[in-house]
Amino acid sequence: MAWLRVSTVVPAELAHLLADALEEQEALAVTLADAEDEPVYEPTPGTTPLWQATRVEALFTEDADWERATQLATAMVGSSGIAWQVDPLADQVWERAWMDRFKPMRFGDRLWICPSAHPVPDEAEVVVKLDPGLAFGTGTHPTTHLCLEALDTMQTLPASVIDYGCGSGVLAVAALLLGAQEVQCVDIDPQALTATVSNAEVNGVESNIRVSQKPDELEPAELVLANILAGPLTELAPQLAELTKPGGTIVLSGILETQAEELLQTYSAWFDMQPVATMEDWARLIGTRHRQ
Repeated sequence: MAWLRVSTVVPAELAHLLADALEEQEALAVTLADAEDEPVYEPTPGTTPLWQATRVEALFTEDADWERATQLATAMVGSSGIAWQVDPLADQVWERAWMDRFKPMRFGDRLWICPSAHPVPDEAEVVVKLDPGLAFGTGTHPTTHLCLEALDTMQTLPASVIDYGCGSGVLAVAALLLGAQEVQCVDIDPQALTATVSNAEVNGVESNIRVSQKPDELEPAELVLANILAGPLTELAPQLAELTKPGGTIVLSGILETQAEELLQTYSAWFDMQPVATMEDWARLIGTRHRQ
């Protein structure tokens, strides 16, 4: 089967409205992307910021009446003059492109992430089965990569873990497969919790994961993972310290390299901090909670 990708560029304030309208017109999938290489590094917690110029892409089957669908969607958002571009997508072309972007990846000595479209490498010792889905976190981004490497270096993982801002749940699943007994996962995005539960089920660890949108329901743990952003990490420092048991470990990422030193100083009030680890322009911090 062939497909049609129908796309346009609109201001940020129209993007979500247009995406919802396209879904109502039976688009098979709708994605939002940056149209002008404008990075978004520090969103306010609880928000989903968009780029000033946002590309809206909708996928239709080749026999769908995409012209009528886009006309109705445009009318639903009360806008006019939206120009649409249509590109045919052969089934084999876009499927191969997806497989080329996401292949088995190794993190440290033991840990691998493998998508379902690829066989597990013979040398893989601990395997997280994961396909790209609803929420952020497949191991391809440096922040996730750094956190997964940190988990792999822990020869014996503690029994209790918190994944604060769990995204796809990849860190939680990896922690359990590496030996943790229970992971508490929290995220403000309900899609992230859905993805976390789904990925836990695929990897057979669903009985060892608890998910919640309420951080106040968390109980202190021996290992706290927080792969979010520098702004929230600064604001949450006292709470994350309280959630880390004395002598426990905290792993922080989602931090630009230029922000690392300030965060290192902030967390030194509660933790003995290790040297900063970096990958590309991103950084990871690890600390041990003071016992007193």
